[in-house]
Amino acid sequence: MQNIQGEWQQSTQALDKQLVNYTLYNFKFTCDSFYVTMQTHSKVNYGADTCMNKGVWTEYAKGRYQPSNDTLWIRGFFCNPDFSLKNPGSCFRSGVYEDFMKVSVADTLLTLTPKSSVLPLNLHLVKRTNCVPKPL
Repeated sequence: MQNIQGEWQQSTQALDKQLVNYTLYNFKFTCDSFYVTMQTHSKVNYGADTCMNKGVWTEYAKGRYQPSNDTLWIRGFFCNPDFSLKNPGSCFRSGVYEDFMKVSVADTLLTLTPKSSVLPLNLHLVKRTNCVPKPL
């Protein structure tokens, strides 16, 4: 799946504003690794406002991905904004971040349909990159 190498960003849709919660994803795929930024918007306050920031907060994860036919298995860990490993007990989720996603690529549009969600993620290409493996 070399055609997913690069940075992909999800844009706000008109329907998003009608939802109680929605999350915008920004993925970066490099060789066999992924980095994801998830910006959540919520009309409901689920916790301390120091974490929820008036209904807008961002979470981060990184890890490895493995393609198989039209499915992408991503597995990693929730991280700090600098993508260092996040300690449990801070705001939001920590620990393992994992999902299986059906993949569809059409030039500059990447559609990921997570098994954990009914809504597909439509991501637009921001920057194409090539995998340059590093020596061990």
